[in-house]
Amino acid sequence: MTDPAAVAEALLAARANRVPIPPLTDADPDLTADDAYAIQQLVVARMLADGDQIVGYKLGLTSAPMQEMLGVDQPDYAPVLASMTVDDGAVLEAATFIQPKAEAEIALVLDRPLRGPGVTAVEASGAIAGAVAAIEVVDSRIVDWRIGLADTIADLASCGTVVLGSRLVPIDGWDPRLIGMVVSHNGATAGTGAGAAALGDPVAAVAWLANTLAPHGVTLEAGRFVMTGSLHAAFDVAAGDVVRAEFDRLGPVEVRFT
Repeated sequence: MTDPAAVAEALLAARANRVPIPPLTDADPDLTADDAYAIQQLVVARMLADGDQIVGYKLGLTSAPMQEMLGVDQPDYAPVLASMTVDDGAVLEAATFIQPKAEAEIALVLDRPLRGPGVTAVEASGAIAGAVAAIEVVDSRIVDWRIGLADTIADLASCGTVVLGSRLVPIDGWDPRLIGMVVSHNGATAGTGAGAAALGDPVAAVAWLANTLAPHGVTLEAGRFVMTGSLHAAFDVAAGDVVRAEFDRLGPVEVRFT
C-alpha cells in the first residue's frame, strides 16, 4: 500500500522543483479516491503549516466528457490556497509551472457559511454573495498529464493558479446556467461555453461540494469562493501567451505569461 506521507512529500517536492513524478497509480494501481484524498489532506496540511491559508475550493471533472475519460461519475475537489490565487491582469512566470493549461470558469463567492448534508441548490443560492469571472491555470505534478482519478485528487485536483476577476455580481434575478463565455488565446477564440457546462448548474455544484465535505466535518465558510469547473476544453499555455475570458454579465478576466 502506498505510504501517504511519502507520496505527499513527493508531490510537494515536484511543486517546489517543477520536476514531475510518475503517476501514483503506476506504483499502486489499487489507489482509491479515499486514499488520494488522504494524501491531498497531507499536502494541504504541510502548506498550511508553512503559513498558507485556504481561501476557496475548486471542482474538477464537472463535465461529462472529462468524467467519461477518467471513468468516473462525479467531480473531484481540492482546497485553493492563498498562494495559488492572483487578481485579474496578473502576469505569471510560465517557468513556475510544469505543464500549464488554461480554463475559464465561474467562481461563486459565499456570504454565509454552508454546511451539509442535505444542502439543496436553493439553499446554496441563498448563501452565495455573487459570481466572479475566473481563469484557472491547471498544472499537473504528474509526468505528461498521465493522470487517473487518484492521481489528480492527490495532486490538489491539478490546480496551479486561480485568477479572479474584479467584479462580484449578485446572482439574484438571473440563472448562472445561462451565462455565455468566450475565451481567447493570444487574441484568437480558443473556446466557448455556458454556465451549464459546470455539472449542469454552477449553483448545484456548490451544493454538491457542501454535501461532499460534510462527512469530513468541513464547512464552506463565508468569504470563500468555489471554482465551479471549466466551461470548455483546457488548452496549453506558455511564456508570451495572453488568455482572456469574457463572460456575459460578469465581464472579462485576463492573465499573461512571461
